[in-house]
Amino acid sequence: MSTDTASVDPGTTDESTATPPPAPVPTALILVDVIASFFDPAEANFYPAVTEVLDPIRDLLETARERGTLVVHAVERHYPGLEDFEFAKLPRHHEIGASDAEYVPGFEPIPSGREVEVGKRRFSAFYATDLDLLLREQGIRRVIVVGVKTNVCIRATSQDAFAGGFEVWVPRETTNSNRPHLAEASLEDIERYMGRVPTLDEARASL
Repeated sequence: MSTDTASVDPGTTDESTATPPPAPVPTALILVDVIASFFDPAEANFYPAVTEVLDPIRDLLETARERGTLVVHAVERHYPGLEDFEFAKLPRHHEIGASDAEYVPGFEPIPSGREVEVGKRRFSAFYATDLDLLLREQGIRRVIVVGVKTNVCIRATSQDAFAGGFEVWVPRETTNSNRPHLAEASLEDIERYMGRVPTLDEARASL
């Protein structure tokens, strides 16, 4: 007596038991201080190497816009004429409406419904702002942090993002400093203690 049995090709996978690919991690792109103060040669905080990060940041910004990824423009915005604790360490700067607080041309937020400006008065984009609340309400779990300077606002933002439970990615090509040794030390600390320093291609694919 013969019995009909279904044969299974060992070279094929049963789709009903195959492991599905992992779901994409909800991600936001955070641009930190892409403003004239650092990028305009006429402003006090400009340094020549800063121009190297513009094309990589533009690359990620354009990708995020194409894919409808949440984009946050975190920019220093101090109140004109009022005192600010930060001014004890740094001369008065980045006051609302001042030339050094203007966006680098082409990096202004666009009215797409997926871009938000978050004004900050400290180095971190999270301190005393609603950035944490904004990200949580959009279901964001990973932040890609780009901009300047690596050892100041990028590091402070990354540390607070990590403390708040967000995955932190800082692509090396998208940030630097006028103090390269401190930038390198900060990226090493971010990779070791806070998150990842991915390639630009990895960051683009995550958006």
